[in-house]
Amino acid sequence: AASSRVLASGKGGRDAARGLSAAFVTPGVYQGMKLRAMTQSPFGGSKGFAAPSRGRMLAPIGGLQMRGKGNKAAKEAAKEAAAEEAKAARIHFISNMIKDDLESGKHENVLTRFPPEPNGYLHLGHAKSVNLNYGVAKEFGGVTNMRFDDTNPVKEDQEYVDSIKEDVRWLVSGSTDGPDPWNGEVRHASDYFETFYEAAKYLINQDLAYVEELSAEEMKEYRGSLKQPGRNSPHRDRPKEESLDLFERMRAGEFEDGSMCLRAKIDMSSPNLNMRDPALYRIRRATHVMTGDKWCIYPMYDYAHCLSDALEGITHSLCTLEFEDHRPLYDWFVDKVLDSGLIEARPRQTEFSRLNLQYTVLSKRKLIQLVEDKHVNGWSDPRMPTLSGVRRRGYTPEALRLFCERVGISKADSNIDMSVLEDCAREVLEPSAPRAFAVLDPIKLTITNWPEGKVEEFEADAHPKRPELGVRKIPFSGSVYIDAEDFNEEPPKGYFRLTPGGQARLRFAYVVTCDEVVKDKDGKVVELKCTYDPDTRAGATPEGAKKVKGIIQWVSEEHGVPCEVRLYDRLFKAASPGAEHDGDFLKDINPDSVRVVRGLAEPSVAGVAPGGHVQFERVGYFCADAEDSKEGGLVFNRVVPLRDTWAAKTPPPPGGEGP
Repeated sequence: AASSRVLASGKGGRDAARGLSAAFVTPGVYQGMKLRAMTQSPFGGSKGFAAPSRGRMLAPIGGLQMRGKGNKAAKEAAKEAAAEEAKAARIHFISNMIKDDLESGKHENVLTRFPPEPNGYLHLGHAKSVNLNYGVAKEFGGVTNMRFDDTNPVKEDQEYVDSIKEDVRWLVSGSTDGPDPWNGEVRHASDYFETFYEAAKYLINQDLAYVEELSAEEMKEYRGSLKQPGRNSPHRDRPKEESLDLFERMRAGEFEDGSMCLRAKIDMSSPNLNMRDPALYRIRRATHVMTGDKWCIYPMYDYAHCLSDALEGITHSLCTLEFEDHRPLYDWFVDKVLDSGLIEARPRQTEFSRLNLQYTVLSKRKLIQLVEDKHVNGWSDPRMPTLSGVRRRGYTPEALRLFCERVGISKADSNIDMSVLEDCAREVLEPSAPRAFAVLDPIKLTITNWPEGKVEEFEADAHPKRPELGVRKIPFSGSVYIDAEDFNEEPPKGYFRLTPGGQARLRFAYVVTCDEVVKDKDGKVVELKCTYDPDTRAGATPEGAKKVKGIIQWVSEEHGVPCEVRLYDRLFKAASPGAEHDGDFLKDINPDSVRVVRGLAEPSVAGVAPGGHVQFERVGYFCADAEDSKEGGLVFNRVVPLRDTWAAKTPPPPGGEGP
């Protein structure tokens, strides 16, 4: 695996092996981003360093990029190295822990769970958790439960439930209408409400819980702080019989919302604030999606989560690092309730670092603000980092899984550049997306010596490296459109495309000479009048003629397919939105995050179904919009441009470009 990490040398030291988990990079500053130490390398062994991906990387994961024809044996070796790299990326401290548990006999099988709250749409941060939970279970022959943590009916909605199931099905099974990847039926915390209630009464009877009547403000005051211990509530030592009576009356609906709660009796002087008599139940009159109006008291997340794991026999409860300080409480609840006979299993909670992605926000609160304040067009806006958003934009499940593998699993915080995700999309789409011509800023090109009414047809590979995909037929006539950027009246040095009096080849067709430039009253170029050389058909160069360097794409005016093209870009213009504006992330919204143009594409794109992909040559990878694209009204979303256009926008760090 180490040999596949060799860095490709490049000008200015910019060329590094792809992947954030490169454990063999010297720590320091690289392209303006500090390398962050990892407590665990992706190989499950010694400490390493996470390499950022900003800047242009010529070496894809698994080996050096081949230039030119290359060597077949070397390419095969690189392919094998890539496979080994992918395998190595799946080895981390959690997979090593599970392997040890199975080998020691602690567990005979593996059962993980993915427990989202149905109060919002899943985003890219959730993709890491989904990929980990389903991935490690599958790797060790186990399964994963899908469980909704529906303990807060005020914020929950069936819309979120449906979207989450669709997202997980898409990410794991590869299709929104594919098979359910989870174990058995979908589960809910509400399935266990009666057991939670009985467990709470057991804790009261064991003098491990009591009914509290302090207000929320008073409870906060009594709780203390990180520097000061808490104080016991005046109700902490009330007789357990009294607490039990009050708790049963809480369920019966005799008290107002917020007037009482049930608290665990642990330790008000604990240095861990989570252990200072946390709440177990609160009174909340709200209609529940699953249970209706049966309950007016609802369990708190920390209490319900661990007992749900225990009731389902979860072997490995995997969650992000913000729950690390909650683990003692998780264990306390399980250990105390275990003797009741209501649960039998003792699950283990293990934490890993959450995903922090630059040039976006993953906070549920901020995502809700973007939607409600109409900065985006809903949760599935292709600029949103929600799974429904990136799916609509055109990211594939394979690209997200590749991204999760490259990010890796560790306990170290990581701040991932958006270019890593974009690179994964390119890597997945490059070998699969068919090619097509599309003109997004059209200028009419009229061939004045073309025979009137004549139409020719040129054949081109659907994909230059995949002959099995067949060919596409591109009709050619005397009137075509080219992109405005392929003509320049005052060309800079090294410009080889069309100029006044100059020549260029229309790809797959003929060489044309620009004889006349037609402009409108405002001086804008609206038409180029050209002549063609019939002896230059399909790449031919007449004997004695100079080979034309410039090659441009085109679309026949008569046969082109009109389409709306949405040129999506990053939603934020700053790597850390709001960091320079006292946390006001809205000030960093990118005003150019989407630009809509009317384009013209070759006829083959008419067959691209909603959700299908195509590479518009020289432009980028595109996806037919799953909601708006239809026959006679094609709409294409740009997934990513062909190359990273943001690396050049970001200035290098002081002192140069890094090692």
